[in-house]
Amino acid sequence: MTPHAQPTRGWYKRNEIAITPWLFLIPALIFFTAYVIIPIGQSFWISFHEWDGLGEKTWVGTDNYERLLSNDRKFGISFWNNIKWLVLYLLAIPGGLFISLFLNQKVAGIRLYKSLFFFPFVISQVVVGLVFSWFYLPREGLLNAILTFVGMDTVNILGDPSLATYGIIAAGLWPQTAYCMILYLTGLNAVDPEQIEAARLDGAKGTRMLWHVILPQLKPATFIAFVVTIIGALRSFDLISVMTNGGPFGSTRVLSFYMFEESLSEFGFRMGYGAAIAVVLFFIMLGFICYFLWSMYQDEKGGR
Repeated sequence: MTPHAQPTRGWYKRNEIAITPWLFLIPALIFFTAYVIIPIGQSFWISFHEWDGLGEKTWVGTDNYERLLSNDRKFGISFWNNIKWLVLYLLAIPGGLFISLFLNQKVAGIRLYKSLFFFPFVISQVVVGLVFSWFYLPREGLLNAILTFVGMDTVNILGDPSLATYGIIAAGLWPQTAYCMILYLTGLNAVDPEQIEAARLDGAKGTRMLWHVILPQLKPATFIAFVVTIIGALRSFDLISVMTNGGPFGSTRVLSFYMFEESLSEFGFRMGYGAAIAVVLFFIMLGFICYFLWSMYQDEKGGR
């Protein structure tokens, strides 16, 4: 009987090994489907309707998208502001890298420096927005006090349509740089010290060491930093809501804020139009993420 029992037990163990990971994944997949996949599908469906959020939906086909892409000036301003956010927000990545290289040194008081640089990441975006709103105040703000002290004219950043968007982006860069710094600090802890020593023996130092030895080992951290920063730039909402509420004259409006205005603000309740904006924003994000995933796959494929 023993020879017959062993194959059965082996078959059971093989199937148990194959099934066990799925038992852990199924709850997460159910929640992901219920709270991510299904809402995305619902947004697509609603975008083809005219709906106030309460009554019956009226099918309008692609009318929302045609209006969005043809004669909506607010959408154009929001789109180009998102481009500004996207380009300037990427400054957080090299900023976080260089701060992490500094904090990775063994010097006196480094724990205090790490805490100070880490602080912006743990506070709320609403608090960041309030702090920078006070910093930019035309008369009482610290920025204008500094400008006056050095003999320069004062400036009303949040009241100037040409400057307000850049002022908000600067506020957003503060916590985002701290987040990238944390990613790179984690990556630096995983850098192979043997490669560092071998490069030093070959005479590599400074920028050559950084470019040819350290940065290639930080590719996973760089990938995550790019994806998170791009998503953060495209879905920026809370800082704009706190600091300018889309003003002055709608000059700081971005796609996520415009979607909120059309869907849920007191002048909105056009759920179909808001869903169309959300779909456009989703495809922009998806395009960037797919590009970086493909680039990372090609790098790994070429390294084999």
